[in-house]
Amino acid sequence: MATTATAYLTGFGRYLPGDPVDNDGIASRLGGDDPVTERIRRRVLDANGIRQRHYALDEHGEPTELNEELAVKALRAALADRGIDAADLRMLACATTMGDVLVPGFASMVHGRLGGGPMQLLSASGVCASSLAALDAAVSKIRLGDHPRAAVVGSELASRSLRQRRYDGIRAGMDSHFLRWMLSDGAGAVVVEFQPHPTRPSLRVDWVRQVSLAHEYDVCMRAGMSGVDPVVGRTWQDVDIAEADAEGMFLLRQDVSVLDDLADAGIRQFEELVDIGLVDVRHLDHVICHYSTNAFRDVAFDALRRRVPTLDTDRWFSNLETRGNTGSASIFIALEEAWSSGRFAPGDTVLLAVPESGRFSFAFAHLTVVAPPSSQGAPT
Repeated sequence: MATTATAYLTGFGRYLPGDPVDNDGIASRLGGDDPVTERIRRRVLDANGIRQRHYALDEHGEPTELNEELAVKALRAALADRGIDAADLRMLACATTMGDVLVPGFASMVHGRLGGGPMQLLSASGVCASSLAALDAAVSKIRLGDHPRAAVVGSELASRSLRQRRYDGIRAGMDSHFLRWMLSDGAGAVVVEFQPHPTRPSLRVDWVRQVSLAHEYDVCMRAGMSGVDPVVGRTWQDVDIAEADAEGMFLLRQDVSVLDDLADAGIRQFEELVDIGLVDVRHLDHVICHYSTNAFRDVAFDALRRRVPTLDTDRWFSNLETRGNTGSASIFIALEEAWSSGRFAPGDTVLLAVPESGRFSFAFAHLTVVAPPSSQGAPT
């Protein structure tokens, strides 16, 4: 049901650097062609189903762009899609796992490169779910009437941390190499407004929900510490950079043994949304879920079929196989592609779902496709 104060997604953009890299071309960009690393890479790739991805690296594995540049290119695509300029924005919310610099915040760097006028900024840190956290903040400010228009971007440039030079001297194991063959680069952005697009359909934001289960689960995805928990005096800020590097503190690590628990917890969070009436699975037209492997999709299908035995899996949209896992950018990159494909029609409902393995958090957003105000009798 529409409310008097709501928000609409009216522009969509994405940016994927360079040409697509297939599974056989990964080692030429990231390095790591020894037998042990090759065996781990093949095992991970066989499981996740990713066939190609993009890196902001040249053929020699050297960076070609900054993370802030990826973000700005996605934002400019979203602004062009809406037909406005950066000067029309009053808020910019940016999500990323790791920016280019420690200070200033990522949003400040993106704003400086994007340009425009004075605006409120938000840097949402975390991992995959930070993009929907940024969206939640922007939508809330639009609904409050503080701003008429905002932009939200999720951007990741993980490849710099995945090159072989980071792994030299580090024992090859699944916890340190799993994400190396999972993650890639890209950015996705949306424009948020207090009213729908005047001449074409928009996506009304019905609600956004985020929940952390960090009080129940240990750290799963991590960087910057020696073990699985931070210890006073043993984080990357407490020791010499060379020592931190030698201990592999700068590697993105994943405790793969608990990923099944992540999937189960995510299903429980989804079922809670169904139980309290926020999601009506009988009238849910599209699901866009960010996940790192097709195995999670299959778990989700099984859970949904328990609720809806006649579930049509064509409702499910993912571009994991062709765009890769781009962390916080993934959900907006997938939304832009789904939107541009023409699969949405006025009146359709769309659920965005993002599980985050960092320390088990989950984010969901429910959207409804609305026709432009000029359309007579259009669903609202």
